[in-house]
Amino acid sequence: MKKAGVLSILLVLILLGVAVTDAQQPTKVPRVGFLGATSASAISARLDAFRQGLRDLGYVERKNILIEYRYAEGKLDRLPELAAELVRLKVDVIVTGGSGSTRPANEATNAIPIVMAQDPDPVGNGFIASLARPGGNITGLSTLAPELSGKQLELLKEIVAKLTRVAVLGTSTSPANAQALREVELAASALKVQLQYLDIRSPKDIEPAFQEARKGRADAFLALTGPVLANQRTQVADLALKSRLPATYGQPEYVEVGRLMSY
Repeated sequence: MKKAGVLSILLVLILLGVAVTDAQQPTKVPRVGFLGATSASAISARLDAFRQGLRDLGYVERKNILIEYRYAEGKLDRLPELAAELVRLKVDVIVTGGSGSTRPANEATNAIPIVMAQDPDPVGNGFIASLARPGGNITGLSTLAPELSGKQLELLKEIVAKLTRVAVLGTSTSPANAQALREVELAASALKVQLQYLDIRSPKDIEPAFQEARKGRADAFLALTGPVLANQRTQVADLALKSRLPATYGQPEYVEVGRLMSY
Protein backbone atom coordinates (compact mmCIF):
# COMPACT_ATOMS: atom_id res chain seq x y z
CA MET A 1 0.00 0.00 0.00
CA LYS A 2 2.88 2.38 0.72
CA LYS A 3 4.32 1.80 -2.74
CA ALA A 4 0.88 2.29 -4.27
CA GLY A 5 0.58 5.58 -2.39
CA VAL A 6 3.94 6.81 -3.65
CA LEU A 7 3.03 5.76 -7.18
CA SER A 8 -0.29 7.57 -6.93
CA ILE A 9 1.40 10.74 -5.64
CA LEU A 10 3.81 10.70 -8.58
CA LEU A 11 0.87 10.27 -10.92
CA VAL A 12 -1.07 13.12 -9.34
CA LEU A 13 1.91 15.48 -9.55
CA ILE A 14 2.12 14.77 -13.26
CA LEU A 15 -1.62 15.27 -13.70
CA LEU A 16 -1.47 18.54 -11.77
CA GLY A 17 1.08 19.71 -14.31
CA VAL A 18 -1.43 18.85 -17.03
CA ALA A 19 -4.16 20.74 -15.17
CA VAL A 20 -2.03 23.90 -14.92
CA THR A 21 -1.26 23.73 -18.64
CA ASP A 22 -4.96 23.45 -19.42
CA ALA A 23 -6.03 26.13 -16.92
CA GLN A 24 -7.31 28.47 -19.63
CA GLN A 25 -9.28 25.72 -21.34
CA PRO A 26 -12.58 24.01 -20.36
CA THR A 27 -12.24 21.57 -17.47
CA LYS A 28 -10.50 18.42 -18.64
CA VAL A 29 -10.77 15.06 -16.90
CA PRO A 30 -7.28 13.51 -16.79
CA ARG A 31 -6.95 10.23 -18.64
CA VAL A 32 -4.48 7.59 -17.44
CA GLY A 33 -3.29 4.67 -19.53
CA PHE A 34 -2.52 1.50 -17.54
CA LEU A 35 -0.35 -1.02 -19.39
CA GLY A 36 -0.04 -4.46 -17.79
CA ALA A 37 1.81 -7.55 -18.96
CA THR A 38 -0.51 -9.90 -17.05
CA SER A 39 -4.28 -9.91 -16.59
CA ALA A 40 -6.37 -7.81 -14.22
CA SER A 41 -7.12 -10.87 -12.08
CA ALA A 42 -3.41 -11.65 -11.69
CA ILE A 43 -2.74 -8.26 -10.08
CA SER A 44 -6.15 -7.54 -8.55
CA ALA A 45 -4.77 -6.71 -5.09
CA ARG A 46 -2.26 -4.27 -6.57
CA LEU A 47 -4.94 -2.63 -8.71
CA ASP A 48 -7.12 -2.20 -5.62
CA ALA A 49 -4.19 -0.57 -3.80
CA PHE A 50 -3.50 1.70 -6.76
CA ARG A 51 -7.12 2.88 -6.96
CA GLN A 52 -7.22 3.38 -3.18
CA GLY A 53 -4.07 5.49 -3.38
CA LEU A 54 -5.74 7.68 -5.99
CA ARG A 55 -8.92 7.96 -3.88
CA ASP A 56 -6.85 9.01 -0.87
CA LEU A 57 -5.63 11.92 -2.99
CA GLY A 58 -9.10 12.86 -4.16
CA TYR A 59 -9.15 11.08 -7.53
CA VAL A 60 -12.16 8.80 -8.05
CA GLU A 61 -12.29 6.67 -11.17
CA ARG A 62 -15.00 7.64 -13.68
CA LYS A 63 -15.75 10.82 -11.69
CA ASN A 64 -12.70 13.06 -11.94
CA ILE A 65 -10.21 10.67 -13.53
CA LEU A 66 -10.46 8.11 -16.34
CA ILE A 67 -8.26 5.02 -16.61
CA GLU A 68 -7.75 3.16 -19.87
CA TYR A 69 -6.67 -0.40 -19.01
CA ARG A 70 -4.75 -2.55 -21.47
CA TYR A 71 -3.59 -6.07 -20.49
CA ALA A 72 -1.37 -8.41 -22.49
CA GLU A 73 -2.71 -11.47 -20.56
CA GLY A 74 0.84 -12.88 -20.34
CA LYS A 75 1.37 -12.57 -24.13
CA LEU A 76 4.35 -10.23 -24.11
CA ASP A 77 4.40 -9.80 -27.89
CA ARG A 78 1.10 -7.89 -27.58
CA LEU A 79 2.59 -5.13 -25.43
CA PRO A 80 3.97 -2.91 -28.25
CA GLU A 81 0.56 -2.87 -29.94
CA LEU A 82 -1.22 -2.05 -26.67
CA ALA A 83 1.29 0.71 -25.85
CA ALA A 84 0.79 2.25 -29.29
CA GLU A 85 -2.97 2.14 -28.74
CA LEU A 86 -2.65 4.16 -25.51
CA VAL A 87 -0.49 6.71 -27.32
CA ARG A 88 -3.12 7.05 -30.05
CA LEU A 89 -5.73 7.70 -27.34
CA LYS A 90 -3.55 10.64 -26.21
CA VAL A 91 -3.63 9.69 -22.54
CA ASP A 92 -2.01 12.18 -20.17
CA VAL A 93 0.22 9.61 -18.49
CA ILE A 94 0.99 5.89 -18.83
CA VAL A 95 1.38 3.63 -15.77
CA THR A 96 3.36 0.44 -16.33
CA GLY A 97 3.38 -2.60 -14.08
CA GLY A 98 7.00 -3.63 -14.61
CA SER A 99 9.95 -3.59 -16.97
CA GLY A 100 8.18 -5.88 -19.45
CA SER A 101 5.58 -3.16 -20.09
CA THR A 102 7.81 -0.14 -19.46
CA ARG A 103 10.02 -0.87 -22.47
CA PRO A 104 7.24 -0.99 -25.09
CA ALA A 105 5.66 2.11 -23.55
CA ASN A 106 9.01 3.91 -23.76
CA GLU A 107 9.45 2.81 -27.36
CA ALA A 108 5.95 4.05 -28.20
CA THR A 109 6.43 7.59 -26.85
CA ASN A 110 9.05 9.97 -25.53
CA ALA A 111 6.50 12.72 -24.92
CA ILE A 112 3.84 11.18 -22.65
CA PRO A 113 5.04 10.79 -19.03
CA ILE A 114 5.48 7.15 -17.93
CA VAL A 115 5.21 6.08 -14.27
CA MET A 116 6.62 2.60 -13.63
CA ALA A 117 5.19 0.73 -10.66
CA GLN A 118 8.31 -1.38 -10.29
CA ASP A 119 11.47 -2.28 -12.15
CA PRO A 120 14.36 -4.45 -10.93
CA ASP A 121 17.01 -2.31 -12.65
CA PRO A 122 15.70 0.78 -14.47
CA VAL A 123 19.24 2.15 -14.99
CA GLY A 124 20.58 -1.14 -16.36
CA ASN A 125 17.52 -1.50 -18.57
CA GLY A 126 18.23 1.92 -20.06
CA PHE A 127 14.97 3.51 -18.91
CA ILE A 128 16.53 6.27 -16.80
CA ALA A 129 19.91 7.98 -16.48
CA SER A 130 20.13 7.49 -12.69
CA LEU A 131 17.87 6.90 -9.68
CA ALA A 132 18.56 10.42 -8.40
CA ARG A 133 18.02 12.15 -11.75
CA PRO A 134 15.98 9.92 -14.06
CA GLY A 135 15.74 12.41 -16.95
CA GLY A 136 13.51 11.76 -19.96
CA ASN A 137 9.83 10.96 -19.55
CA ILE A 138 10.05 8.00 -17.10
CA THR A 139 9.81 8.05 -13.31
CA GLY A 140 8.39 5.72 -10.65
CA LEU A 141 9.63 2.97 -8.36
CA SER A 142 12.53 0.53 -8.50
CA THR A 143 12.70 -2.89 -6.83
CA LEU A 144 16.39 -3.78 -6.73
CA ALA A 145 16.06 -7.15 -4.99
CA PRO A 146 17.21 -10.03 -7.23
CA GLU A 147 18.82 -11.66 -4.18
CA LEU A 148 15.35 -12.68 -2.97
CA SER A 149 15.40 -15.52 -5.51
CA GLY A 150 18.46 -16.99 -3.81
CA LYS A 151 16.74 -16.72 -0.46
CA GLN A 152 13.78 -18.63 -1.90
CA LEU A 153 16.08 -21.57 -2.61
CA GLU A 154 17.57 -21.40 0.89
CA LEU A 155 14.11 -21.61 2.44
CA LEU A 156 13.17 -24.49 0.15
CA LYS A 157 16.28 -26.35 1.29
CA GLU A 158 15.25 -25.86 4.93
CA ILE A 159 11.83 -27.35 4.24
CA VAL A 160 12.99 -30.23 2.02
CA ALA A 161 16.01 -31.51 3.92
CA LYS A 162 17.13 -34.02 1.24
CA LEU A 163 16.81 -31.50 -1.57
CA THR A 164 19.35 -32.19 -4.34
CA ARG A 165 17.59 -31.25 -7.62
CA VAL A 166 15.42 -28.20 -8.21
CA ALA A 167 13.56 -27.24 -11.36
CA VAL A 168 13.59 -23.47 -11.90
CA LEU A 169 10.75 -21.99 -13.95
CA GLY A 170 11.47 -18.63 -15.56
CA THR A 171 10.87 -16.55 -18.66
CA SER A 172 14.06 -15.66 -20.53
CA THR A 173 12.37 -12.75 -22.32
CA SER A 174 11.49 -11.08 -19.00
CA PRO A 175 14.11 -8.37 -18.20
CA ALA A 176 14.50 -9.38 -14.55
CA ASN A 177 14.91 -13.09 -15.28
CA ALA A 178 18.68 -13.19 -15.85
CA GLN A 179 19.53 -11.40 -12.60
CA ALA A 180 17.18 -13.56 -10.54
CA LEU A 181 18.53 -16.75 -12.11
CA ARG A 182 22.12 -15.75 -11.30
CA GLU A 183 21.17 -15.36 -7.64
CA VAL A 184 19.54 -18.81 -7.61
CA GLU A 185 22.68 -20.29 -9.19
CA LEU A 186 24.89 -18.71 -6.51
CA ALA A 187 22.67 -20.10 -3.76
CA ALA A 188 22.55 -23.53 -5.44
CA SER A 189 26.35 -23.69 -5.54
CA ALA A 190 26.59 -22.95 -1.81
CA LEU A 191 23.82 -25.44 -0.97
CA LYS A 192 25.14 -28.12 -3.33
CA VAL A 193 21.85 -28.25 -5.21
CA GLN A 194 21.60 -29.07 -8.92
CA LEU A 195 19.35 -26.81 -11.00
CA GLN A 196 17.28 -27.60 -14.06
CA TYR A 197 16.22 -24.38 -15.80
CA LEU A 198 12.94 -24.54 -17.74
CA ASP A 199 12.05 -21.60 -19.97
CA ILE A 200 8.36 -20.58 -19.96
CA ARG A 201 7.79 -18.11 -22.78
CA SER A 202 4.08 -18.76 -23.22
CA PRO A 203 1.33 -20.67 -21.39
CA LYS A 204 1.73 -23.68 -23.71
CA ASP A 205 5.23 -24.23 -22.28
CA ILE A 206 4.01 -24.82 -18.72
CA GLU A 207 2.77 -28.42 -18.85
CA PRO A 208 5.77 -29.68 -20.89
CA ALA A 209 8.04 -27.99 -18.34
CA PHE A 210 6.55 -30.07 -15.54
CA GLN A 211 7.02 -33.19 -17.63
CA GLU A 212 10.69 -32.27 -18.05
CA ALA A 213 10.99 -31.63 -14.31
CA ARG A 214 9.70 -35.13 -13.58
CA LYS A 215 12.09 -36.63 -16.14
CA GLY A 216 14.92 -34.68 -14.50
CA ARG A 217 13.92 -36.19 -11.13
CA ALA A 218 13.38 -32.79 -9.53
CA ASP A 219 12.73 -32.85 -5.78
CA ALA A 220 11.03 -29.45 -5.87
CA PHE A 221 10.71 -26.39 -8.05
CA LEU A 222 11.17 -22.65 -7.79
CA ALA A 223 9.15 -20.17 -9.88
CA LEU A 224 10.86 -16.90 -10.74
CA THR A 225 8.68 -13.81 -10.90
CA GLY A 226 7.43 -12.99 -14.39
CA PRO A 227 4.22 -12.07 -16.23
CA VAL A 228 3.65 -15.39 -18.00
CA LEU A 229 3.83 -17.49 -14.83
CA ALA A 230 1.92 -14.90 -12.78
CA ASN A 231 -0.91 -14.87 -15.26
CA GLN A 232 -1.11 -18.68 -15.18
CA ARG A 233 -0.45 -19.10 -11.47
CA THR A 234 -3.46 -21.36 -10.85
CA GLN A 235 -2.33 -23.78 -13.57
CA VAL A 236 1.25 -23.70 -12.26
CA ALA A 237 0.14 -24.34 -8.68
CA ASP A 238 -2.23 -27.15 -9.71
CA LEU A 239 0.49 -28.88 -11.76
CA ALA A 240 2.89 -28.63 -8.82
CA LEU A 241 0.31 -30.34 -6.61
CA LYS A 242 -0.42 -32.99 -9.24
CA SER A 243 3.32 -33.64 -9.63
CA ARG A 244 3.75 -33.80 -5.83
CA LEU A 245 6.51 -31.20 -6.02
CA PRO A 246 6.98 -28.76 -3.12
CA ALA A 247 7.44 -25.30 -4.57
CA THR A 248 8.33 -21.73 -3.70
CA TYR A 249 7.12 -18.64 -5.52
CA GLY A 250 7.99 -14.96 -5.68
CA GLN A 251 4.43 -13.69 -5.21
CA PRO A 252 1.95 -14.20 -2.35
CA GLU A 253 -0.92 -14.72 -4.80
CA TYR A 254 0.25 -18.32 -5.30
CA VAL A 255 -0.16 -19.03 -1.60
CA GLU A 256 -3.56 -17.36 -1.65
CA VAL A 257 -4.74 -20.03 -4.12
CA GLY A 258 -3.63 -22.68 -1.64
CA ARG A 259 0.01 -23.46 -2.41
CA LEU A 260 3.05 -23.93 -0.18
CA MET A 261 5.26 -20.88 0.15
CA SER A 262 6.25 -17.51 -1.31
CA TYR A 263 9.00 -15.06 -0.45
